[in-house]
Amino acid sequence: MNLKRFPAAAVLLTGLLEIAVRTTAADGLSSNAKGPAATVAAAQAFLATLDAPTRAKAVFAFNNQEQRARWSNLPTGIYERAGVRLGDLTPKQRESVMALLASALSKSGFEKVRAIMEGDETLRSGNSGKLVFGRDEFYVSILGAPSTKEPWMLQFGGHHLALNITLAGDRGSLAPSHTAAQPARFTLDGKSLRALGEETDIAVSLINALDESQRKQAILGAQFRDLVLGPGQELKPLVPEGVKVSTFNEPQRTLLLSLIRQWVGILPDHAADPKMAEIKAGLAETWFAWSGPTTPGGAAYFRIQGPAVWIELAPQRLGGDPTQHLHTIYRDPTNEYGRQWWKP
Repeated sequence: MNLKRFPAAAVLLTGLLEIAVRTTAADGLSSNAKGPAATVAAAQAFLATLDAPTRAKAVFAFNNQEQRARWSNLPTGIYERAGVRLGDLTPKQRESVMALLASALSKSGFEKVRAIMEGDETLRSGNSGKLVFGRDEFYVSILGAPSTKEPWMLQFGGHHLALNITLAGDRGSLAPSHTAAQPARFTLDGKSLRALGEETDIAVSLINALDESQRKQAILGAQFRDLVLGPGQELKPLVPEGVKVSTFNEPQRTLLLSLIRQWVGILPDHAADPKMAEIKAGLAETWFAWSGPTTPGGAAYFRIQGPAVWIELAPQRLGGDPTQHLHTIYRDPTNEYGRQWWKP
């Protein structure tokens, strides 16, 4: 690895600086208390703002399998979501939704969600077709009764975002969830935003940290791929591809774990840390694969496949510059939809 070109510290600092979201009154939401009780209270506070008909749209039975699987990367006009649409809520109710998200997510996870939403808002201008974009087109729903003891689920999503958060006491699962960005880079109020900036920067640093033999195994081809287990795909076992992480040295493993944390760490530490420990325990059976250029700013696909984690990032050819249209997926072969904590 050329440390002058790909210093890990500089990569991480760049991502932290560029993920900064515009300063508004809502910025204080990201510092709200974290923890199961706080999230339950925030969910109950949101539901209390709704009248009976709207609440009926927002709440589903916990065992409603149709709603649990009703998520997509597609925009309004192609895909029909259920739940409550932000555009149909009052300012106070929308603020309550964002407070709920801020409580359920880590600070960086909340900022990522807001950056994705702001990016989608840029697509709204000048759009005259049947597709509808923007902050109004995100939906929230709750499956089950918010509780610090019994499992329940918070769903939030729209175009390029699908969060499926299952909570059970102090445990939490984000799988399956889809985070994406279009545009992947844009300027808002004079600040440069990259919703998936840290993910792409750390990944480039990792592929260039591999030695020649490892890179030959990791790189599957010069042309980037699309998501294999993206929205609409059932989670299934697949033959591993790429380089086995058992060949990694300590700095390489550290970079890989930092990369994985960009998804797992969308949830607060009390939920993310146990999952990271589980993933770390399975690193010897984890694989890392790459497709496309290995230089910063290139359109490259990568995949992390392990006993307890499946992550992909794939640039999209649709819409011009593929580096400006990125899709990712996070899945968990051991706990999809938090199934360790409830019986179907």
